[in-house]
Parts: sequence; C-alpha cells; structure tokens
Amino acid sequence: MTEERKPKRVEPRVPRGMRDILPQKMILREYVIGVIRQVFEEFGFEPLQTPAIELRETLMGKYGPDAERLIYEAGHSGGKEELALRYDLSVPLCRVLAQYPELIKPFKRYQIAPVWRAERPQKGRYREFYQCDADTVGSASMLADAETLALTYEILSRLGFRGFVMYLNDRKLLNGIGQYAGVSGEQLPGLYRSIDKLPKIGLEKVEEELRRNLIPENAIRRMMELLQIEGTSQEILARLRVVLAGYPAAMEGLAEVAEILGYLEALGIPERFYQFSPAMVRGLEYYTGPVFETIVEEPKIGSLTGGGRFDKLVGMFIERSLPATGTTIGIERIIDVMEELKMFPPEVGRTVTQVLVTRFSPELIDESLRLTDALRKAGLRAELYFEDEPLARQIRYADRRGIPYVAVLGPDEAAAGKVSLRNLALQQQVTVAREDVAAQILAWRQG
Repeated sequence: MTEERKPKRVEPRVPRGMRDILPQKMILREYVIGVIRQVFEEFGFEPLQTPAIELRETLMGKYGPDAERLIYEAGHSGGKEELALRYDLSVPLCRVLAQYPELIKPFKRYQIAPVWRAERPQKGRYREFYQCDADTVGSASMLADAETLALTYEILSRLGFRGFVMYLNDRKLLNGIGQYAGVSGEQLPGLYRSIDKLPKIGLEKVEEELRRNLIPENAIRRMMELLQIEGTSQEILARLRVVLAGYPAAMEGLAEVAEILGYLEALGIPERFYQFSPAMVRGLEYYTGPVFETIVEEPKIGSLTGGGRFDKLVGMFIERSLPATGTTIGIERIIDVMEELKMFPPEVGRTVTQVLVTRFSPELIDESLRLTDALRKAGLRAELYFEDEPLARQIRYADRRGIPYVAVLGPDEAAAGKVSLRNLALQQQVTVAREDVAAQILAWRQG
C-alpha cells in the first residue's frame, strides 16, 4: 500500500501591487465611498456598471503608448476573443454611449469600480484599485466642466480636506503654446508627456527630455518662459492673452479657462482652492479641452483627483462623436491621506457592530436572542456572542473588536425586565428597562 500523497501547501500571498482589504480598512473605504456616492447623486449623476473585462480592441489606441503598455491582457484556454482588464472607466463609458444611442443626453453617470494597471507598486499606487468617476456626455458647455470642479470641491470638503488645490488648464492652450514655441503637430504628444513630468522631475530634467525628443532649443526656451508664469489665475490669464494673441487655439483655450473660473466664483468656491496652471497637462492623450487635477499639500502623495474634457473619445466607436467631460476621484490616495492625517470622524469605528449582547448562561439564550432582535429592529447593529464563555472574556472580545457598547442580560436583569449596559469608551455602566436600551445607546452616541 502506497502512502497517501499530501497536497503541496501553497504559500498564502497576493500578487505584487494587489492587496486584501480587511474589515477595519473596508469600514473606512465604505465611509469614503458613501460620501462620494452621496455627492455624485446630489449633483444629478446616476449609477452605471460595466464589465471588468473588455474586448482588447475597445481599450487599445485610446490612452497613448505609455499608458497602454500597462494594460493587463486577459483570456482563457480556447478563447476566441482577445480580452483585457479595463484600464479606466472612461473608455468603457464611451463604449456604452456608442452601444446604446437611445440614452438621453446629456448623460450624467457615475461609476465606482476597480481598474487594473501593471504599474510599479509604491505608496498610494496599486495595480488593482478603485476609481470613482463622474462624467457628463452630450454637453459642450463649460458649465459641465465647472460643475465637475464644484463636485470635486464638495467631496473633498465634506471628507474634511482643507489644504488642497484644484489645478485647471486647457489642452487647446497647450496646443497654442506649442505653436508659439514652434513645435510641430507630430511632436505634441511627446511634448505633453514631457511637460506632464514637470512636478516629478523638475525643470532641468524636462528640458533634457525635450532635447532628446529633438525639440529645438529656441522652442524649449520660448515654451518654458510661458509655462513658468506665476501669479493669480487672472494675472496668468492676462499675461498669456497678450503673448498668445495671434494663436487662435491658445485664445480659445484661454476663453474656456476664463469662463470656468467665472462659474467657480459664482458658485462661491474660495479662490484658494483652485488655480489656473499652464504647466499642468494630464498624461492621457484623449483630452481635448479643459483638464483638471487636485493636489493635496500634505502629505506629498500626488494627485487626489484628475480629469478633463474628452470630446473625441466617443467618436472612436461611432461615426459622430459626443462632447464629454468628467473626473476621477482617487479613493485609494484619499484613504491613505485621511488615515495618515487622522481625518476620519470618531463615529467611523473599527467595526460595524454597535452593541454586543452577551450570552450569560444556556438558560438565558432565548432572552438574549429576543434582546438582540429588538435592538436590530430599533435600528442598531447588534451582535450576539455565541460561545458559552465567562462574561469577562466576552467583554474583552468587544473591546478588542472596538464594539463600543455591551448589553448584559443576567438572571437578575431578566427577572426585573432590565438590561445592564456598559459603555466601554467611558467605562460607565447603567441598568435600564429593556425597552429603553436603544434610547440609552442613542443618548451615549449623541454625547
């Protein structure tokens, strides 16, 4: 008889750049998503869901070569279709608009879902992460772009951010600056990619990269002079209007920026939270007009949100394109920043459970079940302790989990129709009538 072969043990781990999100982290995530979803819907955006896997041809040719090398290909043995994991939520949105032409325009949708990119993992950057997108398709009005920025401001403000700036630029202006500098149309995509690296690698490195891309020295000098103009948004606008007066594309971009700035002022958004920045690019090639990006001042973690106008992207699927604009809220970085700066409100605890109902003895299990049910029907998230263990161990379990309240129903309490309630944070205990348990917990929660 041969000895039964044991299966090989597999080391429990996840691929690089991926992660498990355990319950305590998920509670924080669900809080942030809840705030974002609420603001999206307050602004009239409706939910949409698209598949995690798209046809490869749907994704390729939309983002530019630097981005497309990060797309994960997908498939299975014998599969007849070339498939890929979605890189973002914008291209699937455009596919939806092309596939369902009957959708009423303007079409305002939000989507909160994971995307995948084969990037080098680092702080605040993962290979699988969630995007929270809100887009308006079918309107060329700058009001749609201004509302996108207003939505961003509302979300970050409601989450407790105070030190952030929404940077605004326009691709038409960048085209005009390229023309002013003498850069040909074929060189513009490389120009964008180089300028986009300015905050990361600095002015000298960008100039070196432009030289490697065969941009003439005179063009580099003229362009850098414009990209480094400083001042208020209105001061930068005024200076660029003078310098670029003979370049229609630049003037159109400046007009769009000025219109958006006017709407932001009318909406009452404080000027310290937004800034016109001619050097801000956004790397994806499908942007056609205004682009925006939000940077938090501390910690230095990169952009929290980013987006812009992509008027030609839907046209890559159907004969006639549709104007579109929108933004992505970077939930992963937002959560990282909020944790680092301890920004989560006290009521967002380590567990969803609000009260633990203890198991005093086998004879009182029915009483404990009825109390648990009553608390749930009163709107509280109640959990019953299952094991027949000492009361001290049950209370220690609640404390380790971060459950704030413990309900003890012993024989004395059961006989008197009462419950002993412990507030673990305040180290208080009170005995109340069973019908008053929910009210006492609510009073504690309200302080």
